[in-house]
Amino acid sequence: MFGPRYRGALSLPRHTAATAVAGSILIALGACSSASTTPQAQQPEPEPSAELQRFYDQDLTFGACDGYATTAADQATFTSDPEFRCARLEVPLDYYNPGGDTAQIALLQSPARGEPMGSLVLNPGGPGGAGMSMAAVGATTLGESPLTANFDLIGFDPRGVGASTPDIDCFTDAEIDAGEAVTTVLTGSGSWTESDTRALVEQCSQRSGGDEVLSAVGTRDAARDMDILRAALGDDKLSYLGRSYGTRLGAVYAEMYPTNVRAMVLDGAADPHLGTAERRLTQFAAFQQSFDAMATDCAKAPDCPLGTDPGRAVDVFHSITRPLIENPIITAEGRRMDFDAAYSAVIAGLYDSRAWPAITKGIGELRAGKPETLVRITDAFGSRGEDGVYPNYSEANFAINCMDEQRNTPEQEIELKRRIQEIAPFTDAGLGTDGARDPCESWPAEPTLSYPYATDIDGLADTLTISITGDPATPYDAGASLADTLGGSLLTVDGKQHTIAFDGTNDCVDAIVADYLVDLKSPPEDSRCSL
Repeated sequence: MFGPRYRGALSLPRHTAATAVAGSILIALGACSSASTTPQAQQPEPEPSAELQRFYDQDLTFGACDGYATTAADQATFTSDPEFRCARLEVPLDYYNPGGDTAQIALLQSPARGEPMGSLVLNPGGPGGAGMSMAAVGATTLGESPLTANFDLIGFDPRGVGASTPDIDCFTDAEIDAGEAVTTVLTGSGSWTESDTRALVEQCSQRSGGDEVLSAVGTRDAARDMDILRAALGDDKLSYLGRSYGTRLGAVYAEMYPTNVRAMVLDGAADPHLGTAERRLTQFAAFQQSFDAMATDCAKAPDCPLGTDPGRAVDVFHSITRPLIENPIITAEGRRMDFDAAYSAVIAGLYDSRAWPAITKGIGELRAGKPETLVRITDAFGSRGEDGVYPNYSEANFAINCMDEQRNTPEQEIELKRRIQEIAPFTDAGLGTDGARDPCESWPAEPTLSYPYATDIDGLADTLTISITGDPATPYDAGASLADTLGGSLLTVDGKQHTIAFDGTNDCVDAIVADYLVDLKSPPEDSRCSL
């Protein structure tokens, strides 16, 4: 993935400050491959043992949330309601060595307004999205919902993320501000050597606690953590709502623990049948469509910064942003606005059509050497605090991707970059494709997720997948494919944005989700809502 300032991660959960900017999360696509999606051999599951069972038998102790926040925004959110309670769940760092080192998964609970029927476990996406604040914000935005009346909302920061420890740490805040937090050159103007990718991984390892930490943050380990969480919460079966990457986490959990699922809402889904490269290409095609739609909408105004001919909008965009490669704008605070930063801010706006006017305004201001609008968009999208502190979203995103995604040879990465530039020309910095390399090529462990996943599952309860027709990040067909793969229900939503469940902004979607989660009432076939 790629994104604002972190040239490797796209998007943040919609419950963060990014909500006003661009919506939600692009599914994780850090390392890519053009390899076949023939099922790969999967490492056998850890054997049951007394050492592993002790984690299932642990008692959670919820208390005040002081000391859990990693940013000022989280501190304000976690302390906004005296009913919020926090805890840490202990899990094995390595499930194949449950007697070894452990990790601590940070949790936030918002108690049900009525008598709870159980817990609703939440994941906002990413990977790398912190779930604690999703529960806290959802308690407010869904304050009158049957969900908050009937469920204890449980937000958790997955292993390596946010307040969970050990956490992934690759860059300082100053390095991010200076545009040095690069985790991919698959798009944009950068290029790498083998020593560059090795240095990146070594830096992440040294700052995160070692190679054993980098090797233990894949989605399969996060799914194992969720099953321990389910047991520790006292729930016989899991009720779950995941968005964007959270649909992958949910689907993998369903594959691994099908009889432990009570209900599962999967919103903004990745196609479990597509390998990394294929999925990346479908997403960039969708982003180009959104860029074209933004340009067409902008062209209705005579002063549109992209011009009044949508067919030339990409050329106009390049004429404004490509000169920034050699002559970046440096703000008084030392913030760098170059091609990659400008392009990343535009990508952020493509998540939600409501953000398009701000994006085009920012593009226009670049002509006058004024990057402030795009910098503000970048900051909101990256959840940069007023104190200059960033969450570790993008760093965790990079690490989890390296444990999930198929990897490329340099030749494959160069070819993939060429194909992306062909189908999404607005991403092209005009420097060719040489120097494209897989950022995970020196990662200390092989990926633990294979493709396809979550297929041929027996004993799984009905699931509810939600897919938006104009979703630029996870195209509609991906959601339809996931619903079909799981043998579950599909809710189609007409509109142009990424994810909608748990926002409290659409009565049609909210009612269907509540009926499903509370009463296990699945929507009729061909059910449809509109934004």
